[in-house]
Amino acid sequence: MIAFTDIVGMDLAKQALMLLAVDPSLGGVVIPSAVGSGKSTLARAFSGILPEGTPFVELPLNVTEDRLIGGVDLEATLASGVRVVQHGVLSKAHGGVLYVDSLSLLDSSAVSHIMDAMSRGEVLVEREGLSEVHPANFMLVGTYDPTDGEVRMGLLDRIGIIVPFTAQNDFRARKKIVSVVLGTRDAEDTQDELNMLKGLIQAAREQLPHVSITSDQVQALIQTALSLGVEGNRADIFTVRAALASAALAQRSDVEEEDMKLAIKIVLIPRATRMPEREADEMPPQEEPPPQEEPEAEDEEAPADTPDSDAESDEEQKDTPDMIEELMMDAIETELPDNILNISLASKKKSKSGSRGEALNNRRGRFVRAQPGEMRSGKVALIPTLISAAPWQETRRRDKKMAGRPKTALIISKDDVKIKRFRDKSGTLFIFMVDASGSMALNRMRQAKGAVASLLQNAYVHRDQVSLISFRGKQAQVLLPPSQSVDRAKRELDVLPTGGGTPLASALYLGWETAKQARTKGISQIMFVLITDGRGNIGLQSAFDPDAVKPSKEDLEKEIEALSGSICADGIAAIVVDTQMNYLSRGEAPKLAQKLGGRYFYLPNAKAEQIVEAALSF
Repeated sequence: MIAFTDIVGMDLAKQALMLLAVDPSLGGVVIPSAVGSGKSTLARAFSGILPEGTPFVELPLNVTEDRLIGGVDLEATLASGVRVVQHGVLSKAHGGVLYVDSLSLLDSSAVSHIMDAMSRGEVLVEREGLSEVHPANFMLVGTYDPTDGEVRMGLLDRIGIIVPFTAQNDFRARKKIVSVVLGTRDAEDTQDELNMLKGLIQAAREQLPHVSITSDQVQALIQTALSLGVEGNRADIFTVRAALASAALAQRSDVEEEDMKLAIKIVLIPRATRMPEREADEMPPQEEPPPQEEPEAEDEEAPADTPDSDAESDEEQKDTPDMIEELMMDAIETELPDNILNISLASKKKSKSGSRGEALNNRRGRFVRAQPGEMRSGKVALIPTLISAAPWQETRRRDKKMAGRPKTALIISKDDVKIKRFRDKSGTLFIFMVDASGSMALNRMRQAKGAVASLLQNAYVHRDQVSLISFRGKQAQVLLPPSQSVDRAKRELDVLPTGGGTPLASALYLGWETAKQARTKGISQIMFVLITDGRGNIGLQSAFDPDAVKPSKEDLEKEIEALSGSICADGIAAIVVDTQMNYLSRGEAPKLAQKLGGRYFYLPNAKAEQIVEAALSF
């Protein structure tokens, strides 16, 4: 196992873990990073700098509820005839560290139990006739790949430190990593460094009660949290504790500016929902809409097929990739009906149990019944299993020639085993595809951003998952993997640059791939929300080969039509919100909506009654 001091780079993550070792009341450290960055190696090496005897328990993703919180040991109970209680993983981590790799993939039920244990400092075991309380005061260290999804906000709220970092790409650093992995470092030097680090942490723990922070410093940290839009009071407390721990680690008795900066970096900034307001002289010069944008009333009166309109459209599409610089535009409030997403989905889902639907499964959700099954196929329903076996005990004992012997154990056959069935609400995933190309910069990117913000709020109300895809330049990219973090989606939207070509085909392909991955994780209801003028001019091949020859207009149309047909055949709902001005439009967006088998809305005229009428006529 690689030692903590042998790990190359990741300085901020190392510092965060050391602060947690100094002050366990910080709750934990979460490290989101890409695959192969070394985050899991660092997390496991954390046990090497903790005091001797500190528990370090790793939680498997497929942990069952009885193994997580504890309960009746079925095998031991049946063998002895006396109820045997076993402690769960959470209780075993008491006084130490609970480590979870791929934290974002952890079952929602397990996440709820962890959240409850972190709030109480103990585990309540109330199941199958058992009622006990087990101590469970632990530090949580979690790592995950953001492309696998996000961690529940309720869990992150209980964890003090979130440390994003990127993989090391420096040649010398990578060379050093290879030498460490191959074991070319001296073992004695490594042990000396670990002992020194342990001594430093122990000294910091002793110093921590003597470190002071002024009221002005606390006020400054709170004001910073407010300016960043950080929600909740726990973050304020964690920020102060992180600053105190940083000062203690440096053997100081007073918190200094560098301690506050570190605390802001690892506690507040990862939770920010907005950027601090800029001064007037710092505002970007491209704030105002371009001069080509005219009042809507005049736009709608102009005919869509005039010769001048066609010429302007061709000129704009031709020059977009090379002439349009990257622009940053703020969102403006855009009126859209509150029920646009619900109505559009009505034709795609025929659930009998509510607007969002429910599904039966063997692993998560609300327990509804027990049914016959094999033990490896799900969670055993203990009481129904014992009830099923009880009437046959005498017969089975006679068959096994056990009559007259003490009745110390039950005889259970495979036919007695009952498996729990759960009912889980099947969520909806909205994949927002935002056209950020140059043609949007010339038209109404600010209104488009406002429309997405409005639709995101609708998704938040129903606790649906959202994904955000931007397409501009040569290819589309996923800005936000499927997540329930609407705030993060809004942050990504706020800093979305604009300019370049329109790789519409790349966006459709990437959205389709995202939908297929989501379905492998149990998400069945998926909707595409395309905010675009529908004027794709970059082929799909350009996303994989920058030197690819630009396809003809006919080839582009065939490419988009083929992708749209595949998406429609997969049962993915879609709506297209047209951002093109009437006097420039050739009807590209309505045609796209038709190819996708979805609904079409014109951005400034998306009236609720029109959408309802369109949905009823589907």
